Amino acid sequence: MAHFHSHVNTAKAILSSYNGQMPFAAFLKIFFAKEKKYGSRDRKTISSLCYNYFRTGTANKNDIDEKLLTSVFLCSDKPNEFLQSEKPEWNEQIQLSLSEKLNIASIPVESIFPFNDDLSAGVDVKGFNTSFLVQPDLFVRIRPGKQAIVKKKLQAGNIDFKEISDACLAFRNGTKLEAVLDINAEVVIQDLNSQRVGEVLSLTKLQSPAKVWDCCAASGGKSIMAYDLLADIQLTVSDVRQSIIQNLQKRLQEAGIKNYTSFVADITNHHLLNQSLGNQQFDLIICDAPCSGSGTWSRTPEQLLYFKQEEIKRYSNLQKSIAANSIHYLQKGGYFLYITCSVFKQENEEVVDFILQQSNVRLIHSALLKGYDIKADSMFVALFEVSSLQ
Repeated sequence: MAHFHSHVNTAKAILSSYNGQMPFAAFLKIFFAKEKKYGSRDRKTISSLCYNYFRTGTANKNDIDEKLLTSVFLCSDKPNEFLQSEKPEWNEQIQLSLSEKLNIASIPVESIFPFNDDLSAGVDVKGFNTSFLVQPDLFVRIRPGKQAIVKKKLQAGNIDFKEISDACLAFRNGTKLEAVLDINAEVVIQDLNSQRVGEVLSLTKLQSPAKVWDCCAASGGKSIMAYDLLADIQLTVSDVRQSIIQNLQKRLQEAGIKNYTSFVADITNHHLLNQSLGNQQFDLIICDAPCSGSGTWSRTPEQLLYFKQEEIKRYSNLQKSIAANSIHYLQKGGYFLYITCSVFKQENEEVVDFILQQSNVRLIHSALLKGYDIKADSMFVALFEVSSLQ
């Protein structure tokens, strides 16, 4: 019992010293690097306590002890020492449904997420808020021709998985795949709805070889998917920092993608962008825009407490600037694929309206890809086609 109380006290100390200035995962890594007395089981328990604390968001505004206790009750499905010591009646009811436990704890579920008024159309507020209490799954996309070997390796390694489709597998979050699978060569770690963006790519009528520019390439997940799904492409990737491009180059090498062009550019600066691209034009521009990431906060629930509402407008303005400058490099009949992992209308529908007003394009398809009811991320995608050039 004393051992578990030590975990609780450590979690409280961590939470009290965290200020939201860096991702909580990075903060934990630094903490445990300094405090080497904690073994792997200790780290797992303490980390879980902290993440559960964040998962109740702004719904539970009691002191840290009460919030920790409530969050453990809501986010756990097995009896534990903490509840048995502090609230044994809750420990006896730990396996009730989430809705029943919310009622017992007197938690208004719609108050977990603090920005409900900013949500995109079609989001189920109750369902979305409830999803923060559940750990999302880990998804991978199997690369073409690798299905048989991947499943054989997983079965040999006794790793449980759920087959979502022929190319998509789901795992319990935290599953260690690196020792069994060749990441990027055989599978790409990619959320379910991020993979569904590939369905939107199928709406294009690209002629081979298509010139494709992934303008905010980041880690390159969409670049690898475009390479796999489109028959023949001439790939260009860019991002705002050299360090990002270096990591991307390493990942593309692991994926066996050698023929591509890369450059560093701040796409909000059209003069610098013109220096990099000149008169080049593309058949497809993928704009996986920098965003609030609000559709992924089940993975980073600290954002429920530390994200500032004014950041939504800042991201929206940034996205509009990136879209306006990059879309200029589409050739006639080309496609612009706009993507966010946000659930905020200012980053989604409002940016679509801006693109339609400011650019000579037509909207082919747009959708909010809801992940909150399937233990996945939520994303927004919109596909435009250039009708003519001005």
